[in-house]
Amino acid sequence: MDLSTLVAFGATFFVFAASPGPDNMTILARTVHGGAASGIAYGLGTVTGILIFLALAAFGLSAVAAEMGTGMTVLRYAGAAYLIWMGIRMWTAPAVVPQARAGVDGRDLGRGFLAGVVLNLGNPKMPLFYIALLPHVVGPNLSVGDVFNLAFVILLVEVLVIGGHVVLASRARRLLSTPRVVRTVNRGAGTLMVGAGVAVIATR
Repeated sequence: MDLSTLVAFGATFFVFAASPGPDNMTILARTVHGGAASGIAYGLGTVTGILIFLALAAFGLSAVAAEMGTGMTVLRYAGAAYLIWMGIRMWTAPAVVPQARAGVDGRDLGRGFLAGVVLNLGNPKMPLFYIALLPHVVGPNLSVGDVFNLAFVILLVEVLVIGGHVVLASRARRLLSTPRVVRTVNRGAGTLMVGAGVAVIATR
């Protein structure tokens, strides 16, 4: 696979990854509410789901994944329910300024990571994306080296996309200096999370 092909794939994937959607809304909301680690944990989960689909595509199993209608639907609704539940929790969370909050909860980070994985595995657009993109951009046959190169490009793109969203939300989080502002932001982040969950349910 030559450099121009990788660049074309990277540009196409960047548009796909950076476009507004439930994942990016969730990263913003989790970062504003729980800090950078919370947003990054969810982002790592989404990347894991993406790499799983890349592996499926490499082994010619994308079409099989696309046909797993019931299983994909269950994963999608489970992930959406989690986002809505988290949104409600954010909406009703106590108005505590970030400096006064306890340390990062490892269990919450783990749940965020798993939610990212589940939502991407349950996203019906993911297998279709790989079925449509890979054959036209990189060709129908992928070697082990090709898979590693594509995975590297995906990771680079996601570092930029996830990192950009986390940095943006972290800067906004610095404004949380009073309980009133915190309450307003919590409710805004909660609304984003619920909206992300509803968007996942509405995806066809």
